Amino acid sequence: MTEAIRPAATIILWRPTTSGPQVLMGQRGHAAAFMPSKYVFPGGGVDPEDATIDLPGLHSDCAHRLTLSCPENAPTPGTLTRAALRELTEETGLSLPNPAPGDLRFIFRAITPPGRSRRFDARFFLASAANITGDTEQFSDTLTELSHLHWIGLTEARALDLPFITEVVLAEVTALLNGHPQPGVPFFDNSGPIPTFRRL
Repeated sequence: MTEAIRPAATIILWRPTTSGPQVLMGQRGHAAAFMPSKYVFPGGGVDPEDATIDLPGLHSDCAHRLTLSCPENAPTPGTLTRAALRELTEETGLSLPNPAPGDLRFIFRAITPPGRSRRFDARFFLASAANITGDTEQFSDTLTELSHLHWIGLTEARALDLPFITEVVLAEVTALLNGHPQPGVPFFDNSGPIPTFRRL
């Protein structure tokens, strides 16, 4: 029986500080079915109510890359960004209302390898916290799948208990925030029997 691969979207929220950029991360519960106790970015599966043909927060080039190497029934680019924004609010209490083109940048895609309890085709979006609404310092009242939500420096984040793919994404984020160009969006494709890496 083929394992179902669910579309998913994640937001990497970042902010500048005097000691360098920080990202927002939280820890999944120890009893979670997927990646228990691991530190991750806010995100999750696409829901039916996320469906839209609008492009909230996307430039046309990001929207185009989101359509590459996708199955016929893949969510629209706008649906993926709307899912990412919904998950951000649900898991952190923060929101990015009426995002302008470029507020979200598609920077990474990965499909969970076979044999895991759940499999996702996850798209990762990078967003500045500059236009975020909500309390960016106090997360104790947030009812979420994530605990220990906090801002953390990029170097310090890599010392947390991270899933392998999150380590790779953090390296990509570090390069981008240091001004390095991205020659296409990295895509770790584990949809088939042979893992494949390409750039979109």
